[in-house]
Amino acid sequence: MINRRFPFSRALAALAFALSVTGVANATEYVFRDVLGNSPPNARCIAKEQAAERAAEPYAVDRAARLFCEVQGYGWHVAALNQSGTLVCEECKSNTASGQFQCHLQDIAVKCQRIKPGSVGLIPGKS
Repeated sequence: MINRRFPFSRALAALAFALSVTGVANATEYVFRDVLGNSPPNARCIAKEQAAERAAEPYAVDRAARLFCEVQGYGWHVAALNQSGTLVCEECKSNTASGQFQCHLQDIAVKCQRIKPGSVGLIPGKS
């Protein structure tokens, strides 16, 4: 029986099946790079507890990790966050901000990845 609405549907299904059985599709290869960096300090001087909490919140850690990988160049992104770093707080030096601090995370370890050039192409089976 011929399907008049989609005449090529059987042919496409057969082609997809043949390609999946023959194993033509290649796995994507990645290049990895380990990066170590410090997060930026808080924008303003605040109480030590608040500054420490803001510096260590997951959003700030993820943002810093993403920035470390993006600085590597086009196509780099975060593969894994290996270590979230250690908290460092420094007292502000201005006269009006006595007892207030700026905190940041030091030595954040991130594993960055990008697609290996030539591993994904238009010609199957060739790199």
